[in-house]
Amino acid sequence: MFNHSVLRKNIVRNSLVRGGLAIFILTLFSSVSMAATAAPDVLVRDTTNEILSLLRKNHTAYKKDTKKLYAMVHKKILPHFDFTAMSRMVLARNWRSANENQRSRFTIAFRDLLVRTYATALLKYTNEKIAFLPYHAQPSDRKVMVKTEIRPGAGGPAIPLYYRFYDKQGEWKVFDVSIDGVSMVTNYRSVYAEKVRKQGLDALIDQISTENTTDKKTK
Repeated sequence: MFNHSVLRKNIVRNSLVRGGLAIFILTLFSSVSMAATAAPDVLVRDTTNEILSLLRKNHTAYKKDTKKLYAMVHKKILPHFDFTAMSRMVLARNWRSANENQRSRFTIAFRDLLVRTYATALLKYTNEKIAFLPYHAQPSDRKVMVKTEIRPGAGGPAIPLYYRFYDKQGEWKVFDVSIDGVSMVTNYRSVYAEKVRKQGLDALIDQISTENTTDKKTK
């Protein structure tokens, strides 16, 4: 049987928890709220210190009460991340064949999954440094990429962390994150396609939703 919790743990361990990368993903999400018309690289850069300060100040409280951590993640992510676009990309052709109810249920379940994943990884942050790489974009570009690197201490290798934005009616939205060369959208797409092929889309949605609910009850 498909074990979604194993997938989530593997993603956290292999892609997010390395060096506490989720803090920088959350930095990006929160930064969009500052000024929707600002360049994406400016949005990322200007709020890094604010989010790091918030984490350092409340780390103990977040660890003791994950509801507070989830609340912070929801506040920072939900208004500024295009989960519908991301869900459409993750399901690919299965999105096209899904009805409106299935699309809505998957988007909500997938959103909650990512919130839980990021919240878990956020607690792993250990003061890694972030470097902002040169940003190249034209005023007419509707899709852009902001490139950063996570630089661990003790001379460890830098970990590329790239954010993909698109312009949605004058507001920049995040629709994918690439960590150490692995696209989050692509990663989930390959696993979910196999699940849908074997058991159907409803089974996938039910699996994710059940684990979201179970996880909240155990916190």
